[in-house]
Amino acid sequence: MVTAVGVEQMRAAVAAVPDPELPVLTIEDLGVLRGVELDGAGRVVVTITPTYSGCPAMAAIEADIVTALDRVGIRDVSVRKVLSPPWTTDWLSESGRRKLAELGVAPPTGVVPSTSTLVALSVRCPRCGSLRTRELSRFSSTACMALYRCEECLEPFDHFKVH
Repeated sequence: MVTAVGVEQMRAAVAAVPDPELPVLTIEDLGVLRGVELDGAGRVVVTITPTYSGCPAMAAIEADIVTALDRVGIRDVSVRKVLSPPWTTDWLSESGRRKLAELGVAPPTGVVPSTSTLVALSVRCPRCGSLRTRELSRFSSTACMALYRCEECLEPFDHFKVH
């Protein structure tokens, strides 16, 4: 039963959990954290949505959520994964987008396409700002990113793909 710690403090503890693949981002920055609430029995229920259904980081995120709540005295925790609606890069916070750019990763641009027609958009180089970039590989350091190269400064960089 939770008495000394309020839901806002619990949410703050969970929101600060870093993403294991991109530790500069928290699960709140990513939009993975969907909610923190108490159920009828006083158990803390944390709802998360993985960036994709096969995300290998989910087990680590779940364990880190339990640890974060344990640090504030909460031991009765349930982590619930919700796949619908599916996660989208639209859920990335402005802070998360800024942190990606500061890390040298081009944040996703635009919104998830709602039709079957895809338009190729330029990806801005996070180092020099040029739009003269090209994709080198559809996958990079994580499945969520693609490898690009800037044609101006000639530097390679990751681009967080739109999902």
